[in-house]
Amino acid sequence: MDIFVQLARESGIANLGIGNLVMFVVAGILIYLAIAKEYEPLLLIPIGFGAILANLPLAQMGSEGEGILAVIYDAGIRTELLPPLIFLGVGVLTDFRPLLGRPLTFLLGAAAQLGIFVAALGAFYLLGFNAQEAASIGIIGGADGPTSIFLTIQLAPHLLGPVAVAAYSYMSLVPIIQPPILRMMTTKAERAIDMPQARPVSQRAAILFPIVTGILASLAVPSSAPLLGMLMFGNLLRESGVTERLKKTAGGPMIDIVTILLGIVVGATMSAEAFLTTRTLGILVLGAVAFSFSTAGGILFAKIINLFLSNDKKINPCIGAAGVSAVPMSARVVQQFVSDETNGRVNPLMPAMGPNVAGVIGSAVAAGVFLTMLG
Repeated sequence: MDIFVQLARESGIANLGIGNLVMFVVAGILIYLAIAKEYEPLLLIPIGFGAILANLPLAQMGSEGEGILAVIYDAGIRTELLPPLIFLGVGVLTDFRPLLGRPLTFLLGAAAQLGIFVAALGAFYLLGFNAQEAASIGIIGGADGPTSIFLTIQLAPHLLGPVAVAAYSYMSLVPIIQPPILRMMTTKAERAIDMPQARPVSQRAAILFPIVTGILASLAVPSSAPLLGMLMFGNLLRESGVTERLKKTAGGPMIDIVTILLGIVVGATMSAEAFLTTRTLGILVLGAVAFSFSTAGGILFAKIINLFLSNDKKINPCIGAAGVSAVPMSARVVQQFVSDETNGRVNPLMPAMGPNVAGVIGSAVAAGVFLTMLG
């Protein structure tokens, strides 16, 4: 009888707290959104299930301790290994030709990082976060999950769970967040601007771009080299035309494996003690602010550029919203919005891909700037 009493006392059920139950609900919501609404399912399902595992009492399945997820966390997150590997796969999957065909749209990708700095300043001056925490929160505005994880683990690892959940959640909510901002900030005439065909891009230019950009960006902001270096290496595998096996591996099985590991260990950081705080709510609110200002920044800068362009060369300002680095979702949202608003006459998908892929570079550079200043 004593054995059964002891087993009962040491079971997870006996040690289950209200915080654990709340986190089960939070995890369930993430999994529901991933399955029912198809919001970033490749990441929200691993994150949600990782959060369930982390909140099983006495199971040793959190990111701290000696359990299997703690081992993966130490090897893949603390060492900053997994986010750059994601960037390697993203580089393979990214076509920079729309950007090279319209180099001017590079500026829109830079302008769309406005929300990063607005949210960082708000977190620091209004909500009392320290500089490192504020930078980690601000990077949510880049709409780039791996970059958010890469920066946060170095500056504010205790905020990794809320920051990652906010970053991936707002990435998945691009089709909901961006259209109202697009409608508010553009006129019917601006939405109807049909941009001319971009100039063709040679294979030589496509090959030189990742090499030259990787060198110059990493020399300018060395802290961004782990992300940008792997991004450009992946893109070189794509464009070289002679590394098909490596391209398929990096853009297929490898990125899938890394995504699984990254998602579940991020979920493993979401223990009730770490996640259920008033700060988490602040992070979620600031994440929405960051994302909204980034969208607005890209649109506004496109409108400013148009002041200096002739009528036949004007930019459809809606493509500025694609400057956030949610590739290719944001470009598709812009395409759908403009097409709907013009009854199918204007379809700016390819022009929108320019600032969209530029945003990936912009968010990595912004993270490097924060690391240089605060790391």
